[in-house]
Amino acid sequence: MSSDAPAMRLTVAGMAAGAAAAALASGAAFASPGAPGSAPAALRGAAVTTAPAPAASAGVSSGAATLGVAGLAVAAAGASAGRKQRAGRAARVVRQQQASTATATKPREIKDLTGALPDCPATIWNADNIDIDNLPPVGETAPLIIDAKEIAEELKKGEKEWVMAQKEKIMAQLQDHGAIWFRNFESTKDANGFRAFYEALELNPCLDPIHTSGLRAMTEKKDAVYEAVNKPSLAQHFVGLHNESTFVKTAAFGAFVCFKPASEGGGEFLVADGAKIINDMDKDVLRRVYQDKVRISVSNLDLNFLGALPEGPRQGVADFFQDLILKAVAPKFDMDLEMVYGADKSNPYRLQAIEHAQSPINTHPVTGKPVWFCNLHNHSRYLRDRRSCTVPEVGMTDVYRGDLKNIAYDDVRHINEVCEKNIKTIPMQTGDVVLLDNYRVLHGRNTFKGDRNHAVTWFESQGEPLKRDDDGKGKPDDFMNDLINKTLV
Repeated sequence: MSSDAPAMRLTVAGMAAGAAAAALASGAAFASPGAPGSAPAALRGAAVTTAPAPAASAGVSSGAATLGVAGLAVAAAGASAGRKQRAGRAARVVRQQQASTATATKPREIKDLTGALPDCPATIWNADNIDIDNLPPVGETAPLIIDAKEIAEELKKGEKEWVMAQKEKIMAQLQDHGAIWFRNFESTKDANGFRAFYEALELNPCLDPIHTSGLRAMTEKKDAVYEAVNKPSLAQHFVGLHNESTFVKTAAFGAFVCFKPASEGGGEFLVADGAKIINDMDKDVLRRVYQDKVRISVSNLDLNFLGALPEGPRQGVADFFQDLILKAVAPKFDMDLEMVYGADKSNPYRLQAIEHAQSPINTHPVTGKPVWFCNLHNHSRYLRDRRSCTVPEVGMTDVYRGDLKNIAYDDVRHINEVCEKNIKTIPMQTGDVVLLDNYRVLHGRNTFKGDRNHAVTWFESQGEPLKRDDDGKGKPDDFMNDLINKTLV
């Protein structure tokens, strides 16, 4: 080997690591919260009828064009540091019935939260020995509607003051229903008012569980407000049902706010009750997927140059890149990933970033009741291929069994049908807020046209902040989020 070989190897390694970082960023961005365009009616059923399925699009050039350059930058950085539910809905929507007599409490001091947010807390898993045949019945479900117009007399002293006085009841209602839609509120039409709303509930904000993916820019850092997948490049991506979680991290609560609905229609917020989903699912299908577990692939990196190498050194080079990407790039995304060649059987040189095996059912950390806690509706390649999809191959996702074999397509179709049956469409208007229990309720977003400005804040807890042993050491900073946001999505 010539004297230039080490330098050449480092250059190639850097390029591969950069591509891998871009792959993981694109995969996390397009996979976890954002999925491709709406599915055709035959696949999506009658659950969501407010937005037509967009035609397939080839408009991925802008994202793909910056993939390599941004990937190299990421690698270098990593190395250095009055609206009702639509007719035909199956599940009923309930409204608040009476006000609480709770007393208002003194508001907490308002601080600039820039750089001060704690990391998203660890996922609480309690998924063993769930009795599939004896699931508890579901009483109340999502969403409960609290309409400011219907309680106008109670709001005369101020919306913030009312929320403060009601917080205990509101949090109890959230536990009962899984999500609350606050409609026609005036004070939550900007970031300051939205923050006043969530602080009146004593919700403690934290980083997004996939903060480093860059999918959501933190548009108002001082108030811990992320944008909620409003970019024009993602407008025609249908966001499938998902909990805001990874195997490693899960936010306890989320609050979505509408600052401006889509100017040309669409973009409705979607919720589905994870407790109802498992109750409505065929027991044999549910038992199979629970026993088999699931593994989620978040990106594909095609290292096709490996096929041109002589057979002798090929395996060693493949192992080198697999190890390099696993150790140098994957940890930046903190998703407990394994790098696996050829899991989808389409290309032996495709290196896939795959989460470890996990249960699709979890028990709620407070109520102890089983819930569907799985992002299959959003991540399944089988479903994505049947929706109009503009995601480049590097960002495509999939869901496998725990042994990396394919989940039977009949089972995937059944799970999809049950998820769609339970979707509730929420056409949020300016000032509307949807507060959700992230362990119980899955959420998504319809495709849209025009300009849209929705936002979200994630919360680690309500009441007292969580106590942490590490005092915030090792939490992700904003560099990856800012860089990826400006270059990839």
